[in-house]
Amino acid sequence: MNLALALETVGKDAVVINADSAQVYADLQILSARPMPEEMRGVPHRLFGAWDGAQPCSAADWANAAKREIENAHLAGSTPILVGGTGLYIRTLLEGIAPVPPIETKIRDDVRAMGAEELFAAVQGEDPEAARSLNSNDTQRLARALEVVRSTGKPLRAWQQEKVGGIGDAITLAPLVLLPEREWLYERCDRRFAAMMENGAVEEVERLLARDLDDALPVMRAIGVPQIAAWLRGDLTQAEAIAQGQQATRNYAKRQYTWLRHQPPEHWPRSEPENINLEGYFDILFAG
Repeated sequence: MNLALALETVGKDAVVINADSAQVYADLQILSARPMPEEMRGVPHRLFGAWDGAQPCSAADWANAAKREIENAHLAGSTPILVGGTGLYIRTLLEGIAPVPPIETKIRDDVRAMGAEELFAAVQGEDPEAARSLNSNDTQRLARALEVVRSTGKPLRAWQQEKVGGIGDAITLAPLVLLPEREWLYERCDRRFAAMMENGAVEEVERLLARDLDDALPVMRAIGVPQIAAWLRGDLTQAEAIAQGQQATRNYAKRQYTWLRHQPPEHWPRSEPENINLEGYFDILFAG
């Protein structure tokens, strides 16, 4: 928002585009910390709450929608500002996506029915490279690797080397990776989760549960939903639900922090969020 408002002061319009995989869902206003209308300060926001929770939003789905919003912004003479920490979304937008053919239904069903140990053993045998690079408990990515090699006869890594549809080479980027101090970040995660419990997160989960959605949907696996749902069912105390939600939030923040430190290109600037000189980091946007 600070960047969008700063651009306004020099007569340039901006559009904020969401790149967070939880904030895309209309059902997760509170738990995803999606900006409220008053926080948007009159600046157009796109792809916030744009998907119903019953419809999964894949990285490819988001990237296609983001391309349209970026094109619309350029046509209107506005600067598109992408915000959010879902690395897979950003990578898919910039680098493209592997053109993996549709997975055969029976293969997908068979793979998804496997237990964690059986799944990992199968990947070790059929795609050893994927098995070496993935955690044995990362069942979602392991299942994807196995279903791809079984359905196409070619490992996922080979498909990923043929990525198509990325826009990284067609646009001018002005990236900035924000890396706050870790202890401050973790303490803020704890305070935020406790505050959400008092300010609508419980009611948000109640509404989700009333829809009787599949537990495997991303919206049902979002941080806070399983923990609060367990409390509502009587499986956890409120204190236990808060503690587990806080821990899950800190774990996710840690993974994001590690990804942002090592995965984006080395020439992308990294900075703590305090006292950023916007015109210094984004001089290309203020020029002209």
